[in-house]
Amino acid sequence: MKTKAVRLYGKNDLRLETFDLKEIKEDEILAHIISDSICMSSYKATLMGSEHKRVPINIKTSPIIIGHEFCGEIVKVGKKWKGEFKKGDKFAIQPAVNYKGKLDAPGYSYENIGGASTYCIIPNEIMESGCLLKYNGSAFFYGSLCEPLSCIIGGFNASYHTTLGSYTHKMGIKKGGNLAILAGGGAMGLAATSLAINSENAPLLIVVTDIDKERLKRASSILPVKRATKKGIKLVYLDVSDSKNIASHLLKLTNGKGFDDVFVYTPIKSVVELADEILAVDGCLNFFAGPTNANFKAELNFYNVHYNAVHIVGTSGGNTKDMKKALSLIEKGELNPSNMITHIGGLDAVIDTTLKLPLIGGGKKLIYTNIKMPLIAVEEFKKRENESELYKKLAKIISENGGVWSEKAEKYLLENAEAI
Repeated sequence: MKTKAVRLYGKNDLRLETFDLKEIKEDEILAHIISDSICMSSYKATLMGSEHKRVPINIKTSPIIIGHEFCGEIVKVGKKWKGEFKKGDKFAIQPAVNYKGKLDAPGYSYENIGGASTYCIIPNEIMESGCLLKYNGSAFFYGSLCEPLSCIIGGFNASYHTTLGSYTHKMGIKKGGNLAILAGGGAMGLAATSLAINSENAPLLIVVTDIDKERLKRASSILPVKRATKKGIKLVYLDVSDSKNIASHLLKLTNGKGFDDVFVYTPIKSVVELADEILAVDGCLNFFAGPTNANFKAELNFYNVHYNAVHIVGTSGGNTKDMKKALSLIEKGELNPSNMITHIGGLDAVIDTTLKLPLIGGGKKLIYTNIKMPLIAVEEFKKRENESELYKKLAKIISENGGVWSEKAEKYLLENAEAI
């Protein structure tokens, strides 16, 4: 079977190619990918090439398929897995496989599996590790977004607090505490805010900071302050672009106590150091955003580490349990990640989008891998409705859904867009 895929050959060397997939082995599964959300991690892997820890050194001769936030349908099941999976099953994949201690992951390490493709072969180790997950949701894009959601869930689970004097760790964000999400106006920060509001460990104060006024404006319109207020939570969106003493301003919001949990959603030295400044006693700094610089460093107040028991954790993706939790929240309708999506495109848009990802702005860039379409902001369909009947109809569907991507929009796009 032939597949079309975007493959990585070296630093910033991405190519959209058509090639043959071999017949699957008895322990493999053939799958049809429908949607893939482009992650900043794919940009980092493209930027670093084989210097990335998950990318093989031989990609010049054995290129890998990029993309790891994908959802699709099973086409054919090898003999070994026929009792567990069947043709037509929808699926999502947990890319952090950790098979026998290896760092190999779909979207980084494999020649025949990655989200930026039409068809792929799922290798045995994915199933052996329990990382091929059945998905019963109604739209494919929800399945793509469960991976980034699992990263947020994993971050919340990794945070911890101590019982002073007994050194017992209590895992998770502090219930009834103060939570800050720094540089949180984007898609991931917005999802984290929503998750915190609906968490069993919900804080009483959530402060979301950003330097982009438009991002904060969009965030506050999608996740209004009133929604948090109804649950007894004070939600504050704070523009820090002009603040001279940001730490002092943030601490005033806590009456000087500080924040029990601080999530850093951008790898910038000043932001990390700001997080350190605003920690409460026993505060947890969660460094969520991974840097591309292997020597990235920031100062930490070790006086507070010693006397105030402040501490730092970091996570790089969620685990399978986190992924299952994300799938469950989506399937039950308890969490709707639609508002994370700000751009839509076809497989032909992947290369340019990935290479320019930090410059594009907005939230998640959702790719439908079997169609041909440039990357278009969801809000831009209205402005481009005179270009085609497709854009005109999508603009109407999006408008009727409050300006947000939807299952109805996905269905219409898949039925009417030009095939690649």
